[in-house]
Amino acid sequence: MVLSLLVGLSLAGCSKSSGAETGPSQVAALDPKAVVARVDGAPVTAAEMMSEAKAPLAMAEKQYLEEVHAQKGRAIDRIVEKRLLEARAKKEGLTVEALLDREVASKVPEPADAILQAVYDQTKAGGRPLPPFSDVKAEIAAFVKGQTAQEVRQGFLARLRAESKIESLLPPLLLPKVTFVADGPSRGEPKAPVTIVEFSDYECDFCGRAEEVVRRVLAEYGGRVRLVHQAFPLAGHPRAPKAAEAALCAGEQGRYWDMHDALFAMQAALGVDELKGRARTLQLDVPKFDACLDSGRMAPVVETSRKLGERIGVNATPAFYVNGRPLSGSQPFERFKELVDLELAAASR
Repeated sequence: MVLSLLVGLSLAGCSKSSGAETGPSQVAALDPKAVVARVDGAPVTAAEMMSEAKAPLAMAEKQYLEEVHAQKGRAIDRIVEKRLLEARAKKEGLTVEALLDREVASKVPEPADAILQAVYDQTKAGGRPLPPFSDVKAEIAAFVKGQTAQEVRQGFLARLRAESKIESLLPPLLLPKVTFVADGPSRGEPKAPVTIVEFSDYECDFCGRAEEVVRRVLAEYGGRVRLVHQAFPLAGHPRAPKAAEAALCAGEQGRYWDMHDALFAMQAALGVDELKGRARTLQLDVPKFDACLDSGRMAPVVETSRKLGERIGVNATPAFYVNGRPLSGSQPFERFKELVDLELAAASR
């Protein structure tokens, strides 16, 4: 029971809502004129249903394709690890089990009571009811040792990988392109062959982490990549909408990206007074900025961006579209490179 409380989800993005993941819907094959329901005898057609379900179905299909590709990658990783362990064990005249006992199990210490108590206190502080510490101490110890063993194992496998030639030939995931027009603040050459549209939330930790990668993409591809930013404040982030307004208010003075960067640099301080303080730090025309922020006249612009994201299936941040091809979550530079290189190659043909 305690283990289920201790283990948390590791997400690549800030989530708007949770829902069941499913594959592409077979209802898409229905005749558009087919009747799928009736209201007081009046028909509801398949075309109406599909129009209403367009965004969630696009999201479900994207999630399905991402999960299928991820499972393929994990399967390759498991096969590679198995072969590396078998090869090292054979080389040293050991069984795989004996090798892992020597390299992993023997290197996992018994956790100190202070560590166990800290884990217990942290879990309990989250508001979860727990039995007395003495009743679950052994279970927490097993959990902590298991986590440590996993870290040691991964470190050992990383060394084996570094000593071997590993090639992954799995084709990159190419999700279907989404056609839409995003008008918003942009960085980069306006006529760049590749446009990345980013939907993000200033309170989202994952969005903040993604900023470094996005800046690297722009730097390494120079004038060949343009970035368009779209605000997508999540319902659980009450300060995000006003922060997005602040960036747009700064944009009226030609300083959108300065404010954008400043907001992500201090995500824990996004109150209205703090937003106005940023304007002073950036040496903006403060009365003009304050009047813009207080008026709320940028709120409709933020809402338009959010609705655009919802219409095309965005349900978590950050969400990127590389020339319309979806890329969800805080992704590594290499994943952006795959898609950008593909689009550049297509543009040069």
